[in-house]
Amino acid sequence: MAETRQIILPITGMTCANCVATVERNIKKLPGVEQVSVNLSSERATVEYHPEQVGLTEVVNRVQKAGYGVAEGEAELIITRPVDFNDARVIERSLGGWEGIRNTSVNLANSKVTISYIPTLVNQAEIRRKLAEVGFSVMEQVGTDVDAEALAHDRDVAHQRKLLITGIIFTVPLFLLSMANDLGLLPPTVQHAGWLNWVMLALATPVQFYVGKDYYVGAYKALRNRSANMDVLIALGSSVAYFYSVVVTLGLLNSHVYFETSAMIITLIRLGKYLEAKAKGRTSEAVQKLVSLQARNARVLRDGQEVEIKTEEVLIGDTVLVKPGEKVPVDGVILSGRTSLDESMLTGESIPVEKGQGDQVIGSTLNKSGFIQFEATKVGKDTTLSQIVKLVEEAQGSKAPIQKLADRVSEYFVPAVILIALGTFLYWFFLKPAGMAGMENSTFTNAIINMVAVLVIACPCAMGLATPTAIMVGTGRGAEMGILIRSGEALQVAGSADTVVLDKTGTITRGQPSVTDIVILQKKYDPVDVLRFAASVEKGSEHPLGEALVAEAGNRNLRLSAPDGFKNIAGMGVSAEIDGHAVMVGNSKFLEEYIAKDPESGDVIQRLRSEAKTTVLVAIDGALVGVIGIADEVKPDSHEAVSELQKMNLAVAMLTGDNKATALEIARKVNIIEVISDVLPEGKNEEIKKIQQQDRHVIMVGDGINDAPALAQADVGMAIGTGTEVAIASAGITLISGSLKSVARAVKLSRMTLRVIKENLFWAFVYNIILIPVAAMGRLNPMLAAAAMAFSSVFVVSNSLRLRKMKF
Repeated sequence: MAETRQIILPITGMTCANCVATVERNIKKLPGVEQVSVNLSSERATVEYHPEQVGLTEVVNRVQKAGYGVAEGEAELIITRPVDFNDARVIERSLGGWEGIRNTSVNLANSKVTISYIPTLVNQAEIRRKLAEVGFSVMEQVGTDVDAEALAHDRDVAHQRKLLITGIIFTVPLFLLSMANDLGLLPPTVQHAGWLNWVMLALATPVQFYVGKDYYVGAYKALRNRSANMDVLIALGSSVAYFYSVVVTLGLLNSHVYFETSAMIITLIRLGKYLEAKAKGRTSEAVQKLVSLQARNARVLRDGQEVEIKTEEVLIGDTVLVKPGEKVPVDGVILSGRTSLDESMLTGESIPVEKGQGDQVIGSTLNKSGFIQFEATKVGKDTTLSQIVKLVEEAQGSKAPIQKLADRVSEYFVPAVILIALGTFLYWFFLKPAGMAGMENSTFTNAIINMVAVLVIACPCAMGLATPTAIMVGTGRGAEMGILIRSGEALQVAGSADTVVLDKTGTITRGQPSVTDIVILQKKYDPVDVLRFAASVEKGSEHPLGEALVAEAGNRNLRLSAPDGFKNIAGMGVSAEIDGHAVMVGNSKFLEEYIAKDPESGDVIQRLRSEAKTTVLVAIDGALVGVIGIADEVKPDSHEAVSELQKMNLAVAMLTGDNKATALEIARKVNIIEVISDVLPEGKNEEIKKIQQQDRHVIMVGDGINDAPALAQADVGMAIGTGTEVAIASAGITLISGSLKSVARAVKLSRMTLRVIKENLFWAFVYNIILIPVAAMGRLNPMLAAAAMAFSSVFVVSNSLRLRKMKF
């Protein structure tokens, strides 16, 4: 089976969890679609599909057929020179086959290109770059970088505000008139006038069919898809009250009118939707902040001249110049100069980082002091910041396992409420319970009003928003602290873990070991010879110990020879021929037969290990000639970080390939009791399995390629962001700063997010469980029911937003 592709689509028109289920169900019907996850809070659908079986157009059409929309941006770009018919064909052909471009139109009269596109798949900067690739320069225009999703959200908020204001204008006088009439505050001539009901009808009708139009449309779409959502409940509840009152107004029934009830239901719920839309906009502020950090312009050397260009026009290989106080535009490697960079926007660490020649710089970080020139290595969507934004957006679109309960309940919730409402009507109409509130009205009227209260009090929205809003805010808050959470599942699992397993090298220690001792076992060799032979073998090695040997040889200005017949035995050592000599470099397992022949070597190895030094043995031409001691310093904050984890009732273990003596000495320095040592790279994931078999939930923290299987095996993996890309790709959570203290912060964030989710779900479920029976018993006025329903969603979103202000 060919590889799948993943896309994220911005969905419009969803109002509750049932809408989410409808969109997911419809997209899943398409052949070739593997997986669909729709997030109500972010209003995005993450779709994984086989491109040879289904395309973007079919997915978008399916969403639209289900009654919802996909937000699109529109770019109007002006080509700097006149274009003819052939140019138009080139432009339309080059852009038309690009995923994310919905439509391209070229106006030959004014050289204007109008492009409709999906903002989650492509942006205007990329469109301009694509046009440049096919030979068309685009005229610079002010305000062309439009955030289409933000624009769509702003339009939604403006739409909700407009309808709310309209509802208030008509509902307030209607409510005051109705209350004054019910309380006998109007003159008798007015109170009993036949035209009074007609005035209330005139005030209620615009609210019912203009302010409430969206609910009718939403209800129709839901019913057409054989489902039922919040819109169905609102449309049913308000319509029953409105049309019942119309019948009374026409004189077909002698009773009280309830126009103010229908109008208040719609207006109060519209108020709730307006506040919810405003609040939901704040759940994605963290991503918006990250995007806004990107530098707008860059200064590069082109043909020996310094020129200023837009950041998106920087090419890989360009020499970029950055002065003090300026932002680094893209990722790269410093060619000349020294400076300190403020990387707090990515790592959450406020202390500037010193950088010099050969060091990597990250786009959008702030240059604090010196002038630097660097070579651009990653641009556009490949920069660290762009990848972070993508990861956060994917996480915000994912679902946590805890959400499955709410999804299952929501699927049956609205039909159940409609049945309860129908049962309420039949109960009140036929059984006529004595002594209950509201019996001053007719039995039929009582039955109608109580049924309306049941329909309106039920709130599937709060259940649908409980988990995704908390996930959105939690992952966004994590990004601000330099904690990248890849999914809602990783966020949830980290909060319920009870054990943290820490890799030693690069996690507890700096990961930059250096040579401390060279002990000679054969007098015919001196320390320089042993180091030169060992470093020559390790010349092409990427192992930290090998790099330490090569670095020490470099510090001593030794000339290294090229290895011949290089062999690497993972977790053991390496061998090669150097200048005609067979050289072996490795650990005691690799050279145990040589150790057995040399009793002195065992004492040396034991002494160095007792000093928490890793021993590297060197054999030349079949004889053990030396032992090299290498030490990797413990990070300054490792002890404090471990203590913090232990205070959080987390068991902390250390996992390492080092020998037991060295491992125990490092563990002693950071107060770790549980130590797993002498583990080969391929055995690390097996050790994690053993811990999991003890019914423990494991967080694995590591940074190397050999940690990737263990990171994947753990309940949730945390990759130190200064580590390899393979480790980061295998982990559910990435700690950008490289500080071990971020592990505790990530767990605290996860626990608090999980707590907020549970609070939201508790509120959503208990609210419905308690108030639906209260409404069925006739103890709840429909207008109060509408207010409670509207603000239940606002409460859930507002509760999630508390995560933005919490300290971790």
